[in-house]
Amino acid sequence: MFKSVLIANRGEIACRVMRTARSLGLRTIAVHSSADRNALHVRSADEAYEIGPAPAAQSYLRAERILDVAKRTGAACIHPGYGFLSENAEFAEACAAAGIIFVGPSPSAIRAMGLKDEAKALMRRAGVPVVPGYDGAEQNMEFLRAEAVRIGFPVLIKAVAGGGGKGMRRVERAEDFAEALAGAQREAQNAFGNSRVLIEKYILAPRHIEMQVFGDSFGNAVHLFERDCSLQRRHQKVIEEAPAPGMTQEMRAAMGAAAVAAAKAVNYTGAGTVEFIVDGSQGLRPDGFWFMEMNTRLQVEHPVTEAITGLDLVELQFRVAAGEALPFTQEDLSINGHAVEARLYAEDPSNGFLPSTGPIAALYLAQPGGIRVDAGVDEKGEVTPFYDPMIAKVIALGDTREDALTMLHHALAASYVAGPRTNRDFLTRLIGSFGFMHGDFDTGYIDEHIEQLAPSRDGVDERAVALGAVALLNERRRDLLEAPLYARGGVYYRDPWDAGDAFQLSGPRALDIAVDVDGARKTVRIEWRKDEMCGVFGGARESADWEMEWTSRDRALNAYVKDGAAYVLHRGEQTIVRLHDPAHGAGAHAGESDGVIRSPMHGKVVALFVAEGERVHRGQRLAIVEAMKMEHVLAAPSDGVVIGISAAAGQQVAQGAKLMMVE
Repeated sequence: MFKSVLIANRGEIACRVMRTARSLGLRTIAVHSSADRNALHVRSADEAYEIGPAPAAQSYLRAERILDVAKRTGAACIHPGYGFLSENAEFAEACAAAGIIFVGPSPSAIRAMGLKDEAKALMRRAGVPVVPGYDGAEQNMEFLRAEAVRIGFPVLIKAVAGGGGKGMRRVERAEDFAEALAGAQREAQNAFGNSRVLIEKYILAPRHIEMQVFGDSFGNAVHLFERDCSLQRRHQKVIEEAPAPGMTQEMRAAMGAAAVAAAKAVNYTGAGTVEFIVDGSQGLRPDGFWFMEMNTRLQVEHPVTEAITGLDLVELQFRVAAGEALPFTQEDLSINGHAVEARLYAEDPSNGFLPSTGPIAALYLAQPGGIRVDAGVDEKGEVTPFYDPMIAKVIALGDTREDALTMLHHALAASYVAGPRTNRDFLTRLIGSFGFMHGDFDTGYIDEHIEQLAPSRDGVDERAVALGAVALLNERRRDLLEAPLYARGGVYYRDPWDAGDAFQLSGPRALDIAVDVDGARKTVRIEWRKDEMCGVFGGARESADWEMEWTSRDRALNAYVKDGAAYVLHRGEQTIVRLHDPAHGAGAHAGESDGVIRSPMHGKVVALFVAEGERVHRGQRLAIVEAMKMEHVLAAPSDGVVIGISAAAGQQVAQGAKLMMVE
């Protein structure tokens, strides 16, 4: 076994790899960007080294810098996690040239499965069923549109070098093909440096079911059963479970055999995942699945496989990379129980799932029996705009699917995150939804039920605003009470002018204060009684008890104060309250009806579609801002003329930054 490992990744997967590495006695070496200096994976490692600025292209994707750290620290192996360089054949070759073991498959296997078009041709030769489509070299728009017409709409446009839904578009009509193709090619070029795409038939009522495979250097290969990853949004997995609901022994055997054949076709070593698209319109059938792609790395959802098999896949990766044979055969493996994983993200479901960034004000991830949490941040952390916004994965293992779903629902409901907005309540609604609970779902389930799963916020939460204002003033009062004592003549006392009890001779005191609520200015009335301070806003009156945080008297709301802001959680929704600072003017969300076009998130302007003085119509595309691997289209709020463009393609912009106006 190795003595040390460098983890060429960040966040929860870096922490996950370190956990197994420590159990095996390996010295753990972390690398990090300037934005991640205080990240959890950095603080968790035995050693940590900075490798570049915040953008991944200048840090986590700089293979030469990572290898330099590995050489200087004497790392015996490099674990790439997933994403970044995990499926980069050149990086695997560079590791070998430096005498450092790459914990993953061979460069030839990565290349064979790295391009979807070539992988599909290889699978056809191996006898693995493949979805009908076009995966040739011709990339002319008219030609590809003609191929789409031949295949029959709806079709999927997919980046040949892609993964995670990047460079993917579903097209329903020939008239929409050109715009969808341009978007997919642009996104593919930005994400993978390769704009080539393929076209394939879109399967109706599709289920996304994948097989975990494992191979060693002695020619052995097995599958570790299936995972159902059908609950997706924008082609990003949201909930994963194992085994797949409705799976039959006949289909599992057929799909498992196809997955093992795919692995053996490239002499695969280590952990990999063969992904299939399944026709779920008539139930799961042995003849109703087709190969989509193979991910030549560990998957985000690997914990559900670990849960039902009792195996540590990262330990197996290390052992296979060290030259050991798989310690079991296919016949030795069995499924025990049912596991479900939910991805807790820093995003705002009520606002189009826009990424939400900023420091963590408070964090509690419930972990009762049967629950596993793989987290990438803690209360000392921050969600930045540069990387995937995952906070944690919450995994439940139960005797039955119903048990696992119930456990997961309770664990999420008992957890909270203050600071960035999260998808926690979206996840609890999804887990408890009728169709999912009864196994009646496909990859379009979330989109079809989005209004129920992610309802828009209905106005300002009056109770939250009232409590937030009280918490902010109470925090100031507590600071005064903790102020240093003064000494005079050997006697210590507090300056009476520092008292925060609002005492006066003329009866109860009241004061109107200005606060900013999610960027909009509001007025809250503060009233002092004999032993408490109350906030009055609209029809709400709130006072607070202070424990580890500010809690409303009926325990329904909680406020967490950090860096001058109160983050108030009420029924899963977060309201951010700050004392108004006139010097800062209107908040980021002001001016929504005045024609000002602001960036909805920290990110990069990847495209500008208009010029100064250009006349536009309502709904017309003006620009695209990209952050955390997501593109967000900014549209004209009304007919008018574009003026005051203050951003350029390629420029990084802050959340709320003014980009232009439509006058």
